[in-house]
Amino acid sequence: MTAVGVRALKLLSSAVNYRLNQCGETPIRCLRSFSTVMSPPSKAIVYEQHGSPDSVTRLVNLPPVEVRDNDVCVKMIAAPINPSDINRIEGVYPVRPPVPAIGGYEGVGEVYAVGSKVNALSPGDWVIPSPPSSGTWQTFVVKEESVWHKIDKSCPMEYAATITVNPLTALRMLEDFVSLASGDSLVQNGATSIVGQCVIQLARLRGISTINIIRDRAGSDEARENLKALGADQVFSESQLNVKNVKSLLGELPEPALGFNCVGGNAASLVLKFLREGGTMVTYGGMSKKPITVSTTSFIFKDLELKGFWLQNWLSLGKVKECREMIDYLLGLARDGKLKYETELVPFDEFPVALDKALGKVGRQPKQVITF
Repeated sequence: MTAVGVRALKLLSSAVNYRLNQCGETPIRCLRSFSTVMSPPSKAIVYEQHGSPDSVTRLVNLPPVEVRDNDVCVKMIAAPINPSDINRIEGVYPVRPPVPAIGGYEGVGEVYAVGSKVNALSPGDWVIPSPPSSGTWQTFVVKEESVWHKIDKSCPMEYAATITVNPLTALRMLEDFVSLASGDSLVQNGATSIVGQCVIQLARLRGISTINIIRDRAGSDEARENLKALGADQVFSESQLNVKNVKSLLGELPEPALGFNCVGGNAASLVLKFLREGGTMVTYGGMSKKPITVSTTSFIFKDLELKGFWLQNWLSLGKVKECREMIDYLLGLARDGKLKYETELVPFDEFPVALDKALGKVGRQPKQVITF
Protein backbone atom coordinates (compact mmCIF):
# COMPACT_ATOMS: atom_id res chain seq x y z
CA MET A 1 0.00 0.00 0.00
CA THR A 2 1.26 3.48 -0.83
CA ALA A 3 2.10 6.06 1.83
CA VAL A 4 -0.92 8.06 0.69
CA GLY A 5 -3.16 5.04 1.19
CA VAL A 6 -1.81 4.40 4.67
CA ARG A 7 -2.38 8.02 5.64
CA ALA A 8 -5.97 7.88 4.32
CA LEU A 9 -6.68 4.78 6.41
CA LYS A 10 -5.29 6.49 9.49
CA LEU A 11 -7.51 9.52 8.93
CA LEU A 12 -10.59 7.30 8.50
CA SER A 13 -9.69 5.38 11.66
CA SER A 14 -9.38 8.63 13.58
CA ALA A 15 -12.77 9.81 12.33
CA VAL A 16 -14.42 6.49 13.25
CA ASN A 17 -12.94 6.78 16.74
CA TYR A 18 -14.68 10.14 17.18
CA ARG A 19 -18.01 8.53 16.29
CA LEU A 20 -17.38 5.54 18.54
CA ASN A 21 -16.62 7.86 21.41
CA GLN A 22 -19.87 9.79 20.90
CA CYS A 23 -22.21 6.88 20.16
CA GLY A 24 -20.71 4.15 22.35
CA GLU A 25 -20.40 1.65 19.48
CA THR A 26 -17.94 -1.21 19.40
CA PRO A 27 -15.68 -1.59 16.33
CA ILE A 28 -17.42 -4.85 15.32
CA ARG A 29 -20.84 -3.23 15.50
CA CYS A 30 -19.56 -0.29 13.48
CA LEU A 31 -18.30 -2.61 10.73
CA ARG A 32 -21.60 -4.47 10.63
CA SER A 33 -23.49 -1.17 10.39
CA PHE A 34 -22.46 -0.72 6.77
CA SER A 35 -25.11 -3.28 5.86
CA THR A 36 -27.82 -1.61 7.94
CA VAL A 37 -29.53 1.78 8.13
CA MET A 38 -26.88 4.48 8.29
CA SER A 39 -26.86 8.18 9.05
CA PRO A 40 -25.46 10.61 6.48
CA PRO A 41 -21.83 11.66 6.93
CA SER A 42 -21.51 14.48 9.46
CA LYS A 43 -19.38 17.54 10.04
CA ALA A 44 -18.52 18.31 13.65
CA ILE A 45 -16.55 20.66 15.86
CA VAL A 46 -14.28 18.40 17.90
CA TYR A 47 -11.49 18.78 20.44
CA GLU A 48 -8.88 16.12 21.24
CA GLN A 49 -7.57 17.77 24.38
CA HIS A 50 -8.64 20.42 26.85
CA GLY A 51 -7.46 23.97 26.42
CA SER A 52 -8.45 27.32 24.97
CA PRO A 53 -11.39 26.65 22.62
CA ASP A 54 -9.94 28.75 19.82
CA SER A 55 -6.79 26.60 19.90
CA VAL A 56 -8.06 23.05 20.45
CA THR A 57 -11.29 22.90 18.40
CA ARG A 58 -11.37 21.98 14.72
CA LEU A 59 -13.84 20.96 12.05
CA VAL A 60 -13.81 17.23 11.27
CA ASN A 61 -15.67 15.16 8.69
CA LEU A 62 -17.19 12.10 10.36
CA PRO A 63 -18.31 8.89 8.65
CA PRO A 64 -21.90 7.56 8.79
CA VAL A 65 -22.99 5.64 11.88
CA GLU A 66 -25.59 2.94 12.34
CA VAL A 67 -29.13 3.97 13.23
CA ARG A 68 -30.04 1.13 15.57
CA ASP A 69 -33.54 -0.08 16.42
CA ASN A 70 -34.11 2.44 19.24
CA ASP A 71 -32.08 5.26 17.70
CA VAL A 72 -33.13 8.53 16.12
CA CYS A 73 -30.98 10.34 13.58
CA VAL A 74 -31.43 14.10 13.89
CA LYS A 75 -30.32 16.73 11.40
CA MET A 76 -29.31 19.64 13.62
CA ILE A 77 -30.89 23.01 12.86
CA ALA A 78 -29.24 25.24 15.45
CA ALA A 79 -27.10 25.03 18.59
CA PRO A 80 -25.73 27.78 20.86
CA ILE A 81 -22.27 28.43 22.27
CA ASN A 82 -22.82 28.64 26.03
CA PRO A 83 -20.26 29.61 28.69
CA SER A 84 -20.53 26.07 30.04
CA ASP A 85 -19.58 24.73 26.58
CA ILE A 86 -16.42 26.82 26.73
CA ASN A 87 -15.68 25.60 30.25
CA ARG A 88 -16.06 21.96 29.16
CA ILE A 89 -13.55 22.46 26.38
CA GLU A 90 -11.18 24.21 28.79
CA GLY A 91 -11.47 21.21 31.11
CA VAL A 92 -12.68 23.24 34.11
CA TYR A 93 -16.35 22.26 34.14
CA PRO A 94 -17.25 19.66 36.81
CA VAL A 95 -19.01 17.36 34.30
CA ARG A 96 -17.53 16.96 30.84
CA PRO A 97 -17.32 14.23 28.19
CA PRO A 98 -14.05 12.32 27.74
CA VAL A 99 -11.82 13.55 24.92
CA PRO A 100 -11.85 13.37 21.99
CA ALA A 101 -15.29 14.91 22.10
CA ILE A 102 -17.75 16.87 20.01
CA GLY A 103 -18.73 20.26 21.45
CA GLY A 104 -22.17 21.56 22.26
CA TYR A 105 -24.75 20.63 24.90
CA GLU A 106 -28.13 21.89 23.69
CA GLY A 107 -29.82 22.69 20.41
CA VAL A 108 -32.73 21.89 18.13
CA GLY A 109 -32.91 19.54 15.18
CA GLU A 110 -35.25 17.82 12.74
CA VAL A 111 -35.73 14.07 12.79
CA TYR A 112 -34.05 12.64 9.69
CA ALA A 113 -34.50 8.88 10.24
CA VAL A 114 -35.69 6.54 12.99
CA GLY A 115 -34.91 2.99 14.04
CA SER A 116 -37.41 0.17 13.58
CA LYS A 117 -38.60 0.26 17.21
CA VAL A 118 -39.13 4.04 17.42
CA ASN A 119 -42.83 4.90 17.58
CA ALA A 120 -43.14 8.35 19.16
CA LEU A 121 -41.04 10.27 16.63
CA SER A 122 -41.19 10.59 12.85
CA PRO A 123 -39.05 12.21 10.16
CA GLY A 124 -39.78 15.94 10.06
CA ASP A 125 -40.46 16.31 13.79
CA TRP A 126 -38.54 19.00 15.66
CA VAL A 127 -36.71 17.72 18.72
CA ILE A 128 -34.31 18.90 21.39
CA PRO A 129 -32.10 16.78 23.67
CA SER A 130 -33.86 16.86 27.04
CA PRO A 131 -32.18 16.76 29.46
CA PRO A 132 -29.31 18.33 27.49
CA SER A 133 -26.79 15.98 25.92
CA SER A 134 -23.25 16.57 24.69
CA GLY A 135 -22.31 16.59 21.02
CA THR A 136 -24.75 19.05 19.42
CA TRP A 137 -22.12 20.91 17.36
CA GLN A 138 -22.47 18.57 14.39
CA THR A 139 -24.70 18.33 11.36
CA PHE A 140 -26.19 14.90 12.19
CA VAL A 141 -26.61 13.37 15.66
CA VAL A 142 -27.59 9.76 16.35
CA LYS A 143 -28.81 9.00 19.87
CA GLU A 144 -31.47 6.83 21.51
CA GLU A 145 -35.10 7.91 21.28
CA SER A 146 -35.20 8.58 25.04
CA VAL A 147 -32.77 11.49 24.59
CA TRP A 148 -35.08 13.47 22.32
CA HIS A 149 -38.11 15.58 23.22
CA LYS A 150 -40.55 16.54 20.48
CA ILE A 151 -41.45 20.23 20.44
CA ASP A 152 -43.87 22.50 18.62
CA LYS A 153 -42.37 23.55 15.28
CA SER A 154 -44.06 26.94 15.53
CA CYS A 155 -41.54 28.11 18.13
CA PRO A 156 -38.77 30.32 16.67
CA MET A 157 -35.63 28.32 15.96
CA GLU A 158 -33.32 30.46 18.09
CA TYR A 159 -35.46 29.96 21.19
CA ALA A 160 -35.90 26.23 20.62
CA ALA A 161 -32.10 25.93 20.42
CA THR A 162 -31.44 27.84 23.64
CA ILE A 163 -34.40 27.16 25.92
CA THR A 164 -32.98 24.34 28.04
CA VAL A 165 -29.98 25.84 29.87
CA ASN A 166 -30.52 29.53 30.63
CA PRO A 167 -34.33 30.01 30.72
CA LEU A 168 -34.77 26.77 32.65
CA THR A 169 -32.17 27.93 35.18
CA ALA A 170 -34.12 31.17 35.69
CA LEU A 171 -37.41 29.31 36.16
CA ARG A 172 -36.02 26.79 38.64
CA MET A 173 -34.33 29.46 40.77
CA LEU A 174 -37.59 31.40 40.97
CA GLU A 175 -39.49 28.35 42.16
CA ASP A 176 -37.03 26.34 44.27
CA PHE A 177 -35.73 28.57 47.06
CA VAL A 178 -38.15 31.19 48.39
CA SER A 179 -41.91 31.25 48.00
CA LEU A 180 -42.61 34.62 46.42
CA ALA A 181 -46.07 36.07 45.91
CA SER A 182 -47.40 38.84 43.72
CA GLY A 183 -46.21 42.12 45.19
CA ASP A 184 -42.89 40.72 46.43
CA SER A 185 -39.52 41.64 44.97
CA LEU A 186 -36.13 40.09 44.19
CA VAL A 187 -32.67 41.47 43.44
CA GLN A 188 -30.07 40.16 41.01
CA ASN A 189 -26.71 41.02 39.50
CA GLY A 190 -25.72 39.97 35.99
CA ALA A 191 -29.10 41.27 34.87
CA THR A 192 -28.07 41.62 31.21
CA SER A 193 -27.28 37.90 30.93
CA ILE A 194 -29.90 35.65 29.34
CA VAL A 195 -30.68 34.15 32.74
CA GLY A 196 -31.06 37.68 34.13
CA GLN A 197 -33.35 38.74 31.30
CA CYS A 198 -35.48 35.63 31.78
CA VAL A 199 -35.71 36.26 35.53
CA ILE A 200 -37.09 39.74 34.85
CA GLN A 201 -39.77 38.48 32.47
CA LEU A 202 -40.78 35.38 34.44
CA ALA A 203 -40.99 37.43 37.64
CA ARG A 204 -43.12 40.06 35.94
CA LEU A 205 -45.59 37.39 34.83
CA ARG A 206 -45.96 36.49 38.51
CA GLY A 207 -46.36 40.08 39.68
CA ILE A 208 -42.90 40.07 41.30
CA SER A 209 -40.77 43.22 41.06
CA THR A 210 -37.07 43.05 40.15
CA ILE A 211 -34.12 45.16 41.29
CA ASN A 212 -31.31 44.70 38.79
CA ILE A 213 -27.58 45.41 39.05
CA ILE A 214 -25.42 45.89 35.95
CA ARG A 215 -21.73 46.60 35.48
CA ASP A 216 -20.30 50.04 34.73
CA ARG A 217 -19.17 49.98 31.12
CA ALA A 218 -19.80 51.51 27.73
CA GLY A 219 -23.40 51.03 26.68
CA SER A 220 -24.77 50.74 30.22
CA ASP A 221 -27.45 53.36 29.54
CA GLU A 222 -28.71 51.37 26.56
CA ALA A 223 -28.60 48.18 28.61
CA ARG A 224 -30.67 49.85 31.31
CA GLU A 225 -33.35 50.86 28.82
CA ASN A 226 -33.41 47.38 27.29
CA LEU A 227 -33.97 45.80 30.70
CA LYS A 228 -36.70 48.31 31.48
CA ALA A 229 -38.40 47.36 28.22
CA LEU A 230 -38.41 43.72 29.39
CA GLY A 231 -40.16 44.72 32.60
CA ALA A 232 -37.35 45.55 35.05
CA ASP A 233 -38.57 47.81 37.86
CA GLN A 234 -35.21 49.20 38.99
CA VAL A 235 -31.83 49.03 37.23
CA PHE A 236 -28.67 50.27 38.95
CA SER A 237 -25.05 50.26 37.87
CA GLU A 238 -22.57 49.15 40.53
CA SER A 239 -21.23 52.69 40.91
CA GLN A 240 -24.73 54.03 41.64
CA LEU A 241 -24.84 51.75 44.67
CA ASN A 242 -21.82 53.31 46.36
CA VAL A 243 -24.09 54.77 49.01
CA LYS A 244 -24.38 54.14 52.74
CA ASN A 245 -27.89 52.69 52.53
CA VAL A 246 -28.79 51.03 49.22
CA LYS A 247 -32.30 50.32 50.45
CA SER A 248 -33.03 54.04 50.33
CA LEU A 249 -33.05 53.63 46.54
CA LEU A 250 -35.93 51.17 46.54
CA GLY A 251 -38.67 53.77 46.59
CA GLU A 252 -42.04 52.03 46.87
CA LEU A 253 -40.61 48.55 46.29
CA PRO A 254 -40.52 46.13 49.25
CA GLU A 255 -37.18 44.82 50.50
CA PRO A 256 -36.37 41.67 48.52
CA ALA A 257 -36.39 38.25 50.17
CA LEU A 258 -34.52 36.57 47.31
CA GLY A 259 -31.37 37.47 45.43
CA PHE A 260 -29.49 35.90 42.51
CA ASN A 261 -25.74 36.14 42.04
CA CYS A 262 -23.80 35.08 38.96
CA VAL A 263 -20.87 37.50 39.27
CA GLY A 264 -19.27 37.24 42.71
CA GLY A 265 -16.98 39.83 44.29
CA ASN A 266 -18.44 43.27 44.96
CA ALA A 267 -21.53 42.56 42.82
CA ALA A 268 -22.47 39.73 45.18
CA SER A 269 -22.00 42.00 48.21
CA LEU A 270 -24.41 44.49 46.65
CA VAL A 271 -27.08 41.80 46.32
CA LEU A 272 -26.63 40.95 50.01
CA LYS A 273 -27.03 44.61 51.02
CA PHE A 274 -30.47 44.75 49.40
CA LEU A 275 -31.82 41.60 51.06
CA ARG A 276 -34.22 41.89 53.95
CA GLU A 277 -33.69 40.06 57.23
CA GLY A 278 -33.87 36.31 56.69
CA GLY A 279 -33.34 36.70 52.94
CA THR A 280 -31.64 34.20 50.67
CA MET A 281 -28.98 34.72 48.01
CA VAL A 282 -28.64 31.99 45.39
CA THR A 283 -25.36 31.80 43.48
CA TYR A 284 -25.40 30.17 40.05
CA GLY A 285 -22.23 31.57 38.49
CA GLY A 286 -19.02 33.46 39.12
CA MET A 287 -18.23 35.56 36.06
CA SER A 288 -15.82 37.87 37.87
CA LYS A 289 -13.88 34.86 39.24
CA LYS A 290 -13.78 36.69 42.57
CA PRO A 291 -14.92 35.12 45.86
CA ILE A 292 -18.06 36.06 47.74
CA THR A 293 -17.31 38.01 50.89
CA VAL A 294 -20.00 38.11 53.55
CA SER A 295 -19.89 40.35 56.60
CA THR A 296 -20.38 38.95 60.07
CA THR A 297 -23.31 41.37 60.46
CA SER A 298 -25.11 39.75 57.51
CA PHE A 299 -25.05 36.38 59.21
CA ILE A 300 -25.66 37.38 62.83
CA PHE A 301 -28.06 40.29 62.60
CA LYS A 302 -29.70 39.75 59.21
CA ASP A 303 -29.75 35.94 59.37
CA LEU A 304 -29.09 35.69 55.63
CA GLU A 305 -28.83 32.35 53.84
CA LEU A 306 -26.42 31.62 51.01
CA LYS A 307 -27.24 28.77 48.64
CA GLY A 308 -26.08 27.52 45.26
CA PHE A 309 -27.86 26.28 42.15
CA TRP A 310 -26.46 24.09 39.39
CA LEU A 311 -28.91 22.99 36.69
CA GLN A 312 -26.87 19.88 35.91
CA ASN A 313 -27.34 18.67 39.48
CA TRP A 314 -31.09 19.33 39.38
CA LEU A 315 -31.42 17.44 36.08
CA SER A 316 -29.52 14.46 37.52
CA LEU A 317 -32.30 13.89 40.05
CA GLY A 318 -34.41 12.00 37.51
CA LYS A 319 -36.67 14.92 36.64
CA VAL A 320 -36.98 14.25 32.90
CA LYS A 321 -40.78 14.55 32.81
CA GLU A 322 -40.79 17.73 34.91
CA CYS A 323 -37.96 19.17 32.83
CA ARG A 324 -39.86 18.62 29.58
CA GLU A 325 -43.08 20.09 30.96
CA MET A 326 -41.21 23.25 31.96
CA ILE A 327 -39.49 23.44 28.57
CA ASP A 328 -42.87 23.28 26.83
CA TYR A 329 -44.11 26.07 29.13
CA LEU A 330 -41.08 28.26 28.35
CA LEU A 331 -41.31 27.57 24.62
CA GLY A 332 -44.96 28.60 24.75
CA LEU A 333 -43.98 31.91 26.34
CA ALA A 334 -41.32 32.46 23.67
CA ARG A 335 -43.78 31.63 20.89
CA ASP A 336 -46.28 34.10 22.33
CA GLY A 337 -43.68 36.86 22.65
CA LYS A 338 -43.72 36.80 26.47
CA LEU A 339 -40.12 35.62 26.81
CA LYS A 340 -37.46 37.40 24.76
CA TYR A 341 -33.69 37.62 24.62
CA GLU A 342 -31.20 38.58 21.96
CA THR A 343 -29.34 36.00 19.90
CA GLU A 344 -27.18 36.14 16.80
CA LEU A 345 -27.50 33.39 14.18
CA VAL A 346 -24.18 32.38 12.63
CA PRO A 347 -23.72 29.84 9.79
CA PHE A 348 -21.83 26.67 10.78
CA ASP A 349 -18.97 27.42 8.38
CA GLU A 350 -18.37 30.67 10.30
CA PHE A 351 -17.96 28.88 13.64
CA PRO A 352 -14.55 30.47 14.38
CA VAL A 353 -16.14 33.94 14.15
CA ALA A 354 -18.95 32.93 16.50
CA LEU A 355 -16.46 31.38 18.91
CA ASP A 356 -14.39 34.57 19.06
CA LYS A 357 -17.54 36.53 19.89
CA ALA A 358 -18.56 33.99 22.55
CA LEU A 359 -15.08 34.26 24.07
CA GLY A 360 -15.48 38.03 24.38
CA LYS A 361 -12.73 38.90 21.93
CA VAL A 362 -14.84 41.54 20.16
CA GLY A 363 -16.68 43.11 23.08
CA ARG A 364 -20.10 42.24 24.40
CA GLN A 365 -22.11 40.24 21.87
CA PRO A 366 -25.51 38.51 21.81
CA LYS A 367 -25.74 34.80 22.45
CA GLN A 368 -24.08 33.07 19.50
CA VAL A 369 -26.28 30.41 17.88
CA ILE A 370 -24.81 28.21 15.14
CA THR A 371 -27.13 27.32 12.28
CA PHE A 372 -26.54 24.17 10.23
